Amino acid sequence: MTRLLSAFMTCCLILALNAPTSATEPFELNDGDRVLFVGSTFVEREGNYGYIETALTSAWPDRKITFRNLGWSGDTVWADSRGIFDPPAEGYKRMLALIAELRPTVIFFAYGANESFAGDAGLDRFVKQYEKLCDDVKSTNARIVFMTPPPFERPKPPLPDTSLHNPNLEKYAEAVRQICERRNGRLLDLLARVKAARPSSADKSELRSLTQDGSTLNPFGYHFVASEISADLQLPKSSQASLMLAAQAREGTNWQSMKSPEPLPPIEHLRRKIVEKNLLFFHRWRPQNITYLTGFRKHEQGNNAVEIAQFDPLVAKAEGEITALLKSKSRE
Repeated sequence: MTRLLSAFMTCCLILALNAPTSATEPFELNDGDRVLFVGSTFVEREGNYGYIETALTSAWPDRKITFRNLGWSGDTVWADSRGIFDPPAEGYKRMLALIAELRPTVIFFAYGANESFAGDAGLDRFVKQYEKLCDDVKSTNARIVFMTPPPFERPKPPLPDTSLHNPNLEKYAEAVRQICERRNGRLLDLLARVKAARPSSADKSELRSLTQDGSTLNPFGYHFVASEISADLQLPKSSQASLMLAAQAREGTNWQSMKSPEPLPPIEHLRRKIVEKNLLFFHRWRPQNITYLTGFRKHEQGNNAVEIAQFDPLVAKAEGEITALLKSKSRE
C-alpha cells in the first residue's frame, strides 16, 4: 500500500512539473533567479531603455534577481548576426557557451520578426531551428518565456509601409505560440496584445507611434510594451504604477533624451541605473574592438583581452546600487 501511494505521489509530481504554465496565472521571479533576455533588435534596444527590466525588477524589490541582456540587432534563431567575421554557426556556438556560463534560471526568447521576411517558404526552417535552440539550452533547466514580436507599423513617408508585412508576422507568431505550448513555456503574446490595445478602427493619425521606422520600437514604444507585459504577467499593481511614474518623468524630454528635470521619482532613478548596468555589461560581453581582442586578429592585440574582465566589478557595483534603490522603494 505504501509503495502504491509513493508511486501515485511520484506520478502527480511528474505531471505537475511538466504541466504547461497557464497564461492566466501570475508570473513570478524567485529570490536568486538569473534572467536572460535573448533575441534580436527588440531585445538589444530594450537594454538601452530598460522599461521591461524595470517593471520586472520593481515587482519584487525584496528579492535578489539578476538580469543579463544578450540581444543582438538583426539576429535570428540561427545567430546570423553573431558570427561577426565567422559563419553564423560559430556565433551560435559562442551564444550557447555564454548562456551556459551565465547559468540562467529564466530565459526570455524573442525571435520571429526578422525571420518572418522569409514568408511561407522559411516558416518550417524557423520552427525547426527554434526547437533546436530550445533543445540546446535545455541543460540549463531554465524556465522559458516565449515572446512574439510586436506588430509592424506604417511609418511616415518616404519609409516603406512595413505594416503590409504583418500577415507574415502573424504566421511566425503563431508558430512561436505552438512552440511555447509544446515546450510548456510561458507565452508573452506581444503581437496580439499590442494589436488589441491599438484597435484597427482607430484613427491611426491620432495614435502616438510606437516605432521610429515602422519596426524598431522608440522609447515610448518600449514603455508601452513594458506596460502590456506587466499586465499580461499580472505583475503587482505597485510595479505597474511605478512604471507609469517613470514614463511621466520621461515625458518632459519628449522621449528623446536621458535628461529630464529634477526631482525624479525613485522608479526613474532605478530605470536609469538599470540602463547604466546594461551598458557596462554590454561592454563586458561585446567589447568594441572584439575582433582584435578575441577574434581573428587577436594575434595583434589579444594580450589586452585581460581588460574585459575589469568590467565585472563595475557591473557588480551598479547592481549593488540597484539593490539599494530597491530597498528604499520597499520601504515606501
